[in-house]
Amino acid sequence: MAAPNMNAYRDEALAPLTQRGDVYLAAAIIGIMVVMLVPLPFLLLDALMALNLALSLVVLLLVVYSIKPLEFSSFPTLLLIITMFRMALNVASTRLILLNGSNFDGRVIKAFGNFVVGGNYVVGTVLFLILVVIQFVVITKGAQRVAEVAARFTLDAMPGKQMAIDADLNAGILDEQQAIERRKEVAREGDFYGAMDGASKFVRGDSIAGIIITVVNIVGGLIIGVLQQGMPIAQAAKVYMLLTIGDGLVTQLPSLLISTASGILVTRAGSVREGYGLGKQMTLELLSQPRGILATSIFLLLFALIPGLPKIPFFIIAILVGMLANNLSRSFTETAERGEAKKMQEQIKPKAPESVDDLLRVDPLELEIGYGLIELVDSAQGGDLPDRITTVRRQCASELGIIVPPIRIRDNMQLQPNDYVFKLRGHEIGRGAVMPGSYLAMNPDPAAQPVPGVKTAEPSFGLPAYWITEAHRVKAETLGYTVVNAGSVVATHLIELIKKFAYEIIGRQEVRNLLDNLKKTYPALVEEIVPGLLSVGQVQKVLQNLLRERVPVRDLVSVLEVLGDYASRTKDTDILTEYARHALSRIICRQYMDERGKLRVITLDPQLEEVIQSNIKKSGDVSYVALEPAILQEIIERTAAAVGKVAAVGAYPVILCTPHVRMHFKRLTERTLPNLAVLSYNEVDPNIVLDAAGMVEFGNADAPLPA
Repeated sequence: MAAPNMNAYRDEALAPLTQRGDVYLAAAIIGIMVVMLVPLPFLLLDALMALNLALSLVVLLLVVYSIKPLEFSSFPTLLLIITMFRMALNVASTRLILLNGSNFDGRVIKAFGNFVVGGNYVVGTVLFLILVVIQFVVITKGAQRVAEVAARFTLDAMPGKQMAIDADLNAGILDEQQAIERRKEVAREGDFYGAMDGASKFVRGDSIAGIIITVVNIVGGLIIGVLQQGMPIAQAAKVYMLLTIGDGLVTQLPSLLISTASGILVTRAGSVREGYGLGKQMTLELLSQPRGILATSIFLLLFALIPGLPKIPFFIIAILVGMLANNLSRSFTETAERGEAKKMQEQIKPKAPESVDDLLRVDPLELEIGYGLIELVDSAQGGDLPDRITTVRRQCASELGIIVPPIRIRDNMQLQPNDYVFKLRGHEIGRGAVMPGSYLAMNPDPAAQPVPGVKTAEPSFGLPAYWITEAHRVKAETLGYTVVNAGSVVATHLIELIKKFAYEIIGRQEVRNLLDNLKKTYPALVEEIVPGLLSVGQVQKVLQNLLRERVPVRDLVSVLEVLGDYASRTKDTDILTEYARHALSRIICRQYMDERGKLRVITLDPQLEEVIQSNIKKSGDVSYVALEPAILQEIIERTAAAVGKVAAVGAYPVILCTPHVRMHFKRLTERTLPNLAVLSYNEVDPNIVLDAAGMVEFGNADAPLPA
């Protein structure tokens, strides 16, 4: 059975204790005030001295075992409370020492005064001063400086971290809840380091206060012993100074532990790997280079040969260090050999029989890449193509109103190194080539000054372009070129292919998903249409007809409202599509308006519309136009000529015709003019200004029209 995750149950296990944590904290602060004001029994003073030492040791070990500094975010506040507790003990012990003198019976303070310093107050004074210098000059000063720099850098980096979170959210890497948690963590990090910057002043003040209290206690003890009790000055110094030094050592040692904990906490911010404790990380790094350890052993042997130095300690340590280096080197070699053997076994291990289901499954959308483009999808090499594809799917959902299925990326050794191929249900729908590490510079102006690079064509629109290096990027942008990287080229190509083949991407299951999602907010509407009036397949045909002409179906409510109005009269999906287009007239017209808000249109010759309408045939549920090839060719040529005249002046018009002819005219021309927009008069919003740009004429004025 797997070992339980202890961290997951930690909060639950501590719930009985933490429920009254506020009460415990208030009681502790009140207790500190009592210790300052009320004389304590010697036994209670000894217990509090031991508690102070234990509490400081616990805090130090908690800092060592924590993985991230934010796991101990209450440390600045705890540091203030512990400092108050230690100052209260100093006040309580000073009161008892000065009141009792030689009758003082504090066992802990006496033990430090007699055993630790051998009963010599001069030795105790020197030892106390050394501890103060270590804490004040070395640890406290360094920790304070690190805390100041960490707080400044953390606050300066907060805007960048927030922008990075927003970018990940927009790219789909994070969801909304994850982004909120990340923002909270960034804010907590800034608050923590700001608080640590202030808390370091507590440690510095504690060191200064320890020196002042000790000096005041010694002076006060000498005054009481000599002037009030009539002791010789040597005896008074021995009694009071020994007790005062013992008291200083008892309180200074916990203070040193807390200072060390503070220094460890602020210096480990970015030094520990994720998931590693401090001890594990330091051990890993100290033992990671056996050659350095072996060199240390050699130097120790050389020191042992120097005349005058003791040989036995250096020889023993040199032998132990050399054995450690030898064992580490052997362990690394054996581990590497086992790893290589395991890889070879995996390579020669017989593969499991391939599932027949996997062979039959066809991915809706695939991207196959040559081996030269692997770095575009490998995040370890800085590739961001998967993130860009996620953004493309979000963009298509927002613009087209359809959910694009996940796109599978695989490498294909049969492709050229820099080639890529998009496939729709196993069939190629587009391909291109990009150069990783280079930039594609595009300028639609044919008279633009060329830039140094490899001449090519942009894969999405066929625009002339150049592949340039980073060194020429600024120059290209100065000349007016649009410069994008290889990942952006592939993503843009994908967007255009999805728009072009959206009507093939959306299937019955995708339509069912859209209807189920809409049913949550419009249940009556969906239930009336499906299955009351139409099947899912018939709704799919209508949406496919709209997407085939690049009409977004995001406003699915309006589409279903129209279907509900007319589906009881006809089940012809082509006719229902025309009604749906009328409901989406604003969306359709907005796609083709120019910057002035006008719609540049080319109308059809009434005689041409009459020819098309008179030749509409119907076979079952399918209607079509039956024209002779010569007449059809003439229609296409006249249409292309009219559109070409308008396009020559920098505008791309739409064809405007009657509702009965619109769909059939679009189908007549979509093979040779696939991007030609054809609108009916009913689809033009009354508030839009029309700019007549020409007419598609048909036949000669003197010649009779073909029947």
